[in-house]
Amino acid sequence: MSKPIVGVSSCLLGHAVRYDGDHKYDSKIADSLAQAFELQAFCPEVNSGMSIPRPPIQLRQTERGIRCVRVDYHNIDVTDQLQQSFLPELQWMSGLHGFILKANSPSCGIERVKVFDGDEYQRTGTGLFAQFIRQCLPGLPLVKESQLEDRALREQFIQDVQRYKSVASFAVETNSS
Repeated sequence: MSKPIVGVSSCLLGHAVRYDGDHKYDSKIADSLAQAFELQAFCPEVNSGMSIPRPPIQLRQTERGIRCVRVDYHNIDVTDQLQQSFLPELQWMSGLHGFILKANSPSCGIERVKVFDGDEYQRTGTGLFAQFIRQCLPGLPLVKESQLEDRALREQFIQDVQRYKSVASFAVETNSS
């Protein structure tokens, strides 16, 4: 029986794709969870054509709603660039059984991502890519890497991924009959 396929923010697997040219290698994911899952690396920012290194970005409240802009020049908005790069990836992502995302990222953060209004952050939100995944793949198990530190949450994620794979496999078998 094949392993469940789980997408992972590339930086967590040691790929030097972050804005500063670094990574956030996480051995629990890259080593331990690789035993249970087939891991598929993905960085939405690099996929959208952003360079490595690149100026950092942040979520910012604007008159157009929450937008993803450069930290140094708020008038440089990369929201559309990011969002337009997500849809072409949906085909392979629809074969995933879960996704491990980088916490606090303006693209990958699942929750509590700082949303700035002026020089201070006023509230928290969700990263653009995480929003896309939730909208297009409802029910796909998502977890931020920091949650995997907790053994109970890690075990819950593993069970959720296995359950999602079982349901997805059953749906494919049913549709094939």
